[in-house]
Amino acid sequence: MPEMQTKSRTPKPPESTQKYLNISEVKDNVLVLRDGGLRAIITVSSTNFALKSEDEQNALTGAFQGFLNSLDFPVQILIHSRILDINGYLEKLQTLASGQTNELLRIQMTEYIEYVGKLVEYASIMSKTFYIVVPYSSAPVAEGFGGRIKKILNPAAGVAGAQEDFEKAKIKLEERVNHVISELGGMGLRSIVLRTEELVELLYLSYNFDAPPLDTKSLEDMKLQR
Repeated sequence: MPEMQTKSRTPKPPESTQKYLNISEVKDNVLVLRDGGLRAIITVSSTNFALKSEDEQNALTGAFQGFLNSLDFPVQILIHSRILDINGYLEKLQTLASGQTNELLRIQMTEYIEYVGKLVEYASIMSKTFYIVVPYSSAPVAEGFGGRIKKILNPAAGVAGAQEDFEKAKIKLEERVNHVISELGGMGLRSIVLRTEELVELLYLSYNFDAPPLDTKSLEDMKLQR
């Protein structure tokens, strides 16, 4: 009987996550979607509503209602949650405790380190960052056969036209962003538009839950330093 030959199949390379994302690129502090739509992301400070007085709570609720009523475009409120990682903080305290010459302070620091470590372990304390996603999409214009031919014959003109459309749409997006930031300020909330590198970091962390931040500074730290 003739010998049967087996063909070895070359394993397919893993597909990139970008294939499944609706994001084309990140540039000029803006997310550009595959359909040409733009998205700006604003990081917003938080406030402890439960600690406010009844009058303050009513004022905040009224201001938030006014903010929603002032919008003539949709927004998305995004909460990014991660388990609080304080291992670096505890390691620093352990180093300080080991070098502490005062025996009473060393014992107190050791007990504090154990308490905080168990608290985080059993309570699953989360760190939360709040964002508002502001969209803008210009209505697509149907392109005729002549327009497509011109782009083929003169691709530089097509690129310049796309850039011009992007700049016009970005101006409209910035108008919406400024309106949102102004309304948030009326509620006593600080807000900052994420820049390109911060947008990249946010996307990376959103799809890599176990990964540490790309930068040692959190987005909240960057916001306070501006």
